Amino acid sequence: MANYLIIGASSGIGAQIAKDLLVDGHQVWGSFRNHPITDQRINSFHFNSSDTSSKLPNNIPETIDGFVYCVGSISLVPISRVDSNNLLLDIQNQLIKLVEIIQQLQPNLKRSSHASIVLFSSVAVQLGLTFHTQVGIVKGAIEGLAKSLAAEWAPSVRVNVIAPSLTDTPLAAGLLNTPEKKEANAQRHPLKRIGTVEDISNMACFLLSEKSSWITAQVLHVDGGMQAIK
Repeated sequence: MANYLIIGASSGIGAQIAKDLLVDGHQVWGSFRNHPITDQRINSFHFNSSDTSSKLPNNIPETIDGFVYCVGSISLVPISRVDSNNLLLDIQNQLIKLVEIIQQLQPNLKRSSHASIVLFSSVAVQLGLTFHTQVGIVKGAIEGLAKSLAAEWAPSVRVNVIAPSLTDTPLAAGLLNTPEKKEANAQRHPLKRIGTVEDISNMACFLLSEKSSWITAQVLHVDGGMQAIK
């Protein structure tokens, strides 16, 4: 049994990761922002990544075996419409607060014999997609952070990144809210379907486990083949 901390465990990918870790018998601490977590097995707490004063609760265990940061956004606009305030908010939510939490968790993670961090990027960083400038800026920085941190904390803590393509989550609801949109987006992928939260959670749980003990500083593309196949 291991201790896992998930920021963003109330819905979508984070909720599925929490569910799968619980099924495997682990203990999960998970944050919510707007919608409280109803699963009583999760040690839940409120956390707002856009609030500079928001911090982790005091009941986080002294030893953390895995940390997952599931904070994201989908800001799809041309470069002419990238608003500096929205960009700064994305950077605060997805990068600055992440760095602060990692700093705070360093002693907890270092106490584990097999600690693992899982972060999230996007297929748009390596592929380059129209209207994804803001996504590329923030997620590209997360990939750079992960590789630098993996080098700094090896061999005691592994750090990896999952870079999904479009996944059926509440965050992506506006892109998938009709059968026609779902089918059109499915056809853009070589495997001809949209990603599911289970697809992403399977990879996250693998990276958190000791089954991936020789993997660090990697960006894993769970994207239906989109990044690699034309």
